[in-house]
Amino acid sequence: MKKLLSFIIIVSAFTTVKAQQVSDALQYANDDINGTARFRAMGGAFGALGGDLSSLSVNPAGSAVFTGNFAAVTLSNQNKKNTSTYFGTANDTKDSSFDMNQFGSVWVFNNTNPDSKWTKMSLALNYDKTNNFNNSIYTQGYNPTNSVSNYFSSYANGIPESTLTGNSYEALNYNEQQAFLGYNGYLINPEAGNQYSSAVNPNGNYYQQNRVESNGYNGKIAFNLGAEYDQRFYFGVNLNAHFVDFENYTSFYEDYQDSPGNNTTAGVQASRFTNQLYTYGSGFSMQIGAIAKVTNEFRVGLAYESPTWYSLNDELKQTLSVNCADCGTNDTNFFADPNLVIYYPTYRLQTPSKYTGSLAYIFGGSGLLSVDYSLRDYSNTKFRPSNEFTTVNNALNNTLDVSNDLRIGAEYRIKQWSLRGGYRFEESPYKNSSTIGNLNSYSTGLGYNFGNIKLDMAYTYSKRDNNQAFFTQGLTDTSSIQAIQNNITLTLGFEL
Repeated sequence: MKKLLSFIIIVSAFTTVKAQQVSDALQYANDDINGTARFRAMGGAFGALGGDLSSLSVNPAGSAVFTGNFAAVTLSNQNKKNTSTYFGTANDTKDSSFDMNQFGSVWVFNNTNPDSKWTKMSLALNYDKTNNFNNSIYTQGYNPTNSVSNYFSSYANGIPESTLTGNSYEALNYNEQQAFLGYNGYLINPEAGNQYSSAVNPNGNYYQQNRVESNGYNGKIAFNLGAEYDQRFYFGVNLNAHFVDFENYTSFYEDYQDSPGNNTTAGVQASRFTNQLYTYGSGFSMQIGAIAKVTNEFRVGLAYESPTWYSLNDELKQTLSVNCADCGTNDTNFFADPNLVIYYPTYRLQTPSKYTGSLAYIFGGSGLLSVDYSLRDYSNTKFRPSNEFTTVNNALNNTLDVSNDLRIGAEYRIKQWSLRGGYRFEESPYKNSSTIGNLNSYSTGLGYNFGNIKLDMAYTYSKRDNNQAFFTQGLTDTSSIQAIQNNITLTLGFEL
């Protein structure tokens, strides 16, 4: 008879690297449009414009467009709505957060030498929250064929039973830990040849719930140097420091009360499997860019953003609770809680580089129109050390693709008022776009210039559909999720 888990120790454990997934890489390789209200209102299309602190995230030459010292701070309210549909059952969840997502300043130094064509230099320091991870998704429905026991057996197959009975949870690697929980939680049975089979009711119609709660951010501080040449050409470079702080909690519940032929006096009746993952770390990237005034009205911009090289750490805590009618315990409640936080070795992530080309047309002092086009090959995303992440790196190369990003922005000025609008289309990073669909975003906003102080406001709407599985193997049936995000942004800018 399988032994009953009864961990009462509270320790920290170290183990081999956790199994990373494609979605883990995209979590940090994908950037959202954040930044100042003017930047957001115009869809982030600032690669040939500059003159806005958040434009440095697209083209670092934008700092040299400023005519004087300037600073800005931005507050944002983000609202997310996720509609999840699983085997015909739909559920809505909403999440709202308020934070300071941008602050920074630029200093402009004019060249007093009349014989030099290098007319000015700029230094800038700017923080942008590139991703807000606050989100919640709730899914429920009846799965006709697939149980969570298949998740545990997919990890257990090939592992000797003696490994699961002769070792403690913290002494095992990640794959063995998943098998350990399923085996000792009475969800899988050993078979010949180190294979395992489901121990739950085989007749299907499993009621399943999955709740995902995440919070945290991905932020970037840009240290910028820019210069203007002959009052027509602008050059810039960024050295970027990145910061990651992300916590993700999932709770998966399954019961068999409505499964045909379920015996309420024997076997597992229900189970709940929870995972609490905390990821933190830092990274570095650089950017170079240029803007040229072809005419007084027409501008072009080119920019390159290097890969971001992250150094990340994972901490994981798991629990498995099982309601079992006759599993050798004194009652029907079985709780497998190692009460351990598993600290995994530091690993590295390299995100893909990005190329951006931009055009802008300035209608005198009355307005402007701007277009940015960006290209990023997500299949170049890599975990390192490579020899420890061969499987997931192959999956990244085989499933991800080149993504095109189009941004369009417009501004019309009426005396001290500015009216703005924008559109953004971002192509799916997957070869199969049903995994994560294309993103469409619309924005609008207005600003008022008080002279030395500017006040801007923006509203952004974005929508993206995706299919999300509860687990990466075993139980891989997906729920269809429609993700809608609304954002209201307010920026206060002032001349220094």
